[in-house]
Amino acid sequence: MTSFQFIEVSMEEGTAVLRINRPPVNAIGRGLLDELEKAVAELQNEPKAKVMVVASAIQHVFMAGVDLKEMAQLTTAEEVAEIIRRGQAVFSRIENSEKPVIAAIHGACLGGGQELAMACHIRIASDKTRFVQPEIALGIIPGFGGTQRLARIVGPSRAAELILTADVLSAQEAFRMGLVNHVVPDGALLKTAKEMAKKIARYSLPAIRAAMRAIGRGLDVPLDEGLRREAEEFRSIAMNHDMKEGIQAFLEKRQPKFTDS
Repeated sequence: MTSFQFIEVSMEEGTAVLRINRPPVNAIGRGLLDELEKAVAELQNEPKAKVMVVASAIQHVFMAGVDLKEMAQLTTAEEVAEIIRRGQAVFSRIENSEKPVIAAIHGACLGGGQELAMACHIRIASDKTRFVQPEIALGIIPGFGGTQRLARIVGPSRAAELILTADVLSAQEAFRMGLVNHVVPDGALLKTAKEMAKKIARYSLPAIRAAMRAIGRGLDVPLDEGLRREAEEFRSIAMNHDMKEGIQAFLEKRQPKFTDS
């Protein structure tokens, strides 16, 4: 695994934990985007990693938005657009990952940090987390997918309100809106995320990948097309070793021994 300047990667029982560490607030610059893309790409091809957890190594902050100091140095609209396209591409790689990505969110989750969290498949927040899309107060809009993913997660009306008012959401409010899956005590956040990841990692990797593809590729198509794709994914793992082992273990009332094959 490559060593990174801004990301700490560790492996634990089938789980890769990526802790972002770009003090003081994990602002999103070109360097962090490059490392995040490379880390996810490498872990996609790492057989020991079945699940990824994205967290922050900085106390009280999950992630701020785009690095405004970098942004202020840009001189043309095309340079700004290039950064936006880059961020969208990296976050889309995460969203399209065939291995689940869990966001463990604590503290301030601002702008691009919330957009990163929304690109993850499962979101767990500490009870002290605060969410906000503050871009409108800067004379801009969310650009790393916020206008699209937030509307899909909480609905267009709520998304419009949150984006146009820059209101701050508590973790409990985010949970009620469906923005996060779970809210846990601050001190239990990473432990909870790892436990969920390790639970998923016990299962067959081909089945995990197939489920992720079926969910992701069925979101924006009619139900009939989604069902067709689901059937294709089921067929792709039918009669493999882990399917046979899983069924046999059930019949024999024992735990299955999956080999990811």
